[in-house]
Formats: sequence, structure tokens, C-alpha cells
Amino acid sequence: MIPLSELVLASHNTGKLKELQAMLGAAVRVRSIGEFSDVEPLESGLSFVENAILKARHAARVSGLPALADDSGLAVDFLGGAPGIYSARYADGRGDAANNAKLLEVLKDVPDAERGAQFVCCLALLRHAEDPLPIICEGRWHGQILHAVRGAQGFGYDPLFWVAERDCSSAELAPAEKNRISHRARAMALLKQRLGLA
Repeated sequence: MIPLSELVLASHNTGKLKELQAMLGAAVRVRSIGEFSDVEPLESGLSFVENAILKARHAARVSGLPALADDSGLAVDFLGGAPGIYSARYADGRGDAANNAKLLEVLKDVPDAERGAQFVCCLALLRHAEDPLPIICEGRWHGQILHAVRGAQGFGYDPLFWVAERDCSSAELAPAEKNRISHRARAMALLKQRLGLA
């Protein structure tokens, strides 16, 4: 168990900050890396785990606080796991709508049976920049890629991600419901157990 009252999130993504703060609750104050630096570390890893650790080390270094990094993305079965670690930059950094449009184009003739996908979230928590024992927690959320966007909640690929057990897209879920069942929620539940917050 690690005593923790404050940490820095290694992300400028306000959607992630809001989700993770809601999941951690009032016991831990989550601050944005944007308070300390505008510099984005080079995500040179080849996996979600490697990139999460790289981002957490950078955030701990510039803030002097314990750091939490979330490297997450969408892995589509038909595409061999792509866009994977490149999910946010899939359409050359042109944003969520462009990423979704590109994915729909790539999958346009792919039948439903082959449109399986999973959201993956890897959380890395470092107590300090040189921490040799990062806490790593992973969550996966299985679903399917729709043929058109649906819903206005969430961010990223949420409008294309069909959640069979709720009979809707991820972007049609209320934020509180998504925060209970998503890949990020699953990874965070494991992290809270490790931190003694569960």
C-alpha cells in the first residue's frame, strides 16, 4: 500500500483527467501535467506498457510528484491490433473525427463477424522519477466496431465502439456508467486495490 494524496497525470487530455479523477475519488487529488510543462515526451515504446512508463517518468521528473500515466487505445482484431499504440495519431494527429473516419474507411467492407475490437488501458504509477518498481495495471474492454458513429458522450473511438452487454455504443453510455465498465475502469479498479483505496 502506497500512501498517496496527490499525483500528476501524464496527459493533457481533459477527458482522461476527468474520468480518472472521478474513479479515484476525493481521497487523491489528480493534477494535470499541463500545470508543470507543455512538453510531450517522445512515445518511443512499442507497447502500451512501455509508453505508459515513459510518460510517467517524464511527469514525475517535471512535477516532483508521484505520477500516473495512462497509455490506452483501440486494438481491432481484423487489423492485427491496429491502431493500437498509435490510436490517438491514427489519422496523422488530425483529431478524433478524422481517426474515426479513417477507421470506418479501412473497415468499410469488413463483415460484422470480423469487426471485433478491444479498448486497452495500461496504467503506470511511479512514486518518483527514478522509481524502479512502477505499478502496472491493465484493463481490456471487448466490443465491436460499428459501421457508423453513434452517440455524443465520451471521446476518441467511443462513437464506433459497440458495447453488446449494454446494447449501445460507448458514446451512448452515461459517463458514470462508462466509468464503471470501461477498460480504464478495469485498470483503475486494480490500481485502487494496489493502493489500498478499493
